[in-house]
Amino acid sequence: MYLSDRSRCALRFETPPRAQLATWERKHSKILGNMSPGPISSFIKHHFRHFNAATLVEAAEGYKEHLRQGGKMFLTMAGAMSTAEIGVSLAEMIRQDKVHGISCTGANLEEDVFNLVAHDFYERVPHWRDLKPEDEQALLDRHMNRVTDTCIPEHEAMRRIEGMILNEWMAADQQREPRFPHEFFYRILKSTDLQKSFQVDVKDSWLYAAMQRNLPMFVPGWEDSTLGNMYAGHCISGDVKNVHTVRTGIEYMTALADWYTKTTAGASIGFFQIGGGIAGDFPICVVPMLRQDLEREDTPLWGYFCQISDSTTSYGSYSGAIPNEKITWEKLSIHTPKYVIESDASIVAPLMFAYVLDQ
Repeated sequence: MYLSDRSRCALRFETPPRAQLATWERKHSKILGNMSPGPISSFIKHHFRHFNAATLVEAAEGYKEHLRQGGKMFLTMAGAMSTAEIGVSLAEMIRQDKVHGISCTGANLEEDVFNLVAHDFYERVPHWRDLKPEDEQALLDRHMNRVTDTCIPEHEAMRRIEGMILNEWMAADQQREPRFPHEFFYRILKSTDLQKSFQVDVKDSWLYAAMQRNLPMFVPGWEDSTLGNMYAGHCISGDVKNVHTVRTGIEYMTALADWYTKTTAGASIGFFQIGGGIAGDFPICVVPMLRQDLEREDTPLWGYFCQISDSTTSYGSYSGAIPNEKITWEKLSIHTPKYVIESDASIVAPLMFAYVLDQ
């Protein structure tokens, strides 16, 4: 049975003073076994004492406690975290069963694979803040697509994956077997032809780790991505006859509702949000949809919430709204552990993952 709001209130985690935390760890040392903190975790514990640094520790401890109580964690990923090579740390979280479902943008889905097959052709632009329009045009002329300080090569990355996934789209179209965007990616990642092209270790690919575990995946607004645009083009040109061969948003929401309902029958689900936007806004709404629109009032609220964001705090902004505002939308309860770390996710997320993994 899932935990009621009252039960979760009794079990909720509040970060204790450091002395109490040390006492707890000594008392439970037999249970923890070899989970003693490694050098990164020890450094964070010693130095991260105040402000956003302290919130990072509190949120990471809350994450670990949520899992210790038998909870599951749902991760959402916005921005260009795959191009920032978040897979170096996130893949291990997936392998060690610290992440149980993911919502991400179409860009994050594809850019992990782009990096996997074309890493050697990427170019970094360390002076990216100083680029002039003429510099940007020069990159365009060379088919180098810039994401902040990193340029993705069109031919080696995007066109190579387009050619392989187009075959999957066309085959599914002819067989009348529609699939979700991530399912097509899972299929091509299993291809020995693609694996021959890998230029980074698969242990650093979060999507490869997700494929190996058949991790539940939800990709709202997939059409707002490079391959989503390409798919639309192939539908227009007639290569793909049925536009619904790739399943989209409403079907993702119904699939998410089914997964959330089944999973919360046995565990509380936490919500770990990297950035803002549709990757986080879409899945968090599944709870009020189930509770209010379907009148399943016994549906549990999210059992933990953490957002890493550099968005300016604002009640007029979804991404900048503080967690308490989500109480009014029946997404979080007054007892849900809530954390906001106002910082750059490319810095904070790997540190939190290292802490959760006791590295």
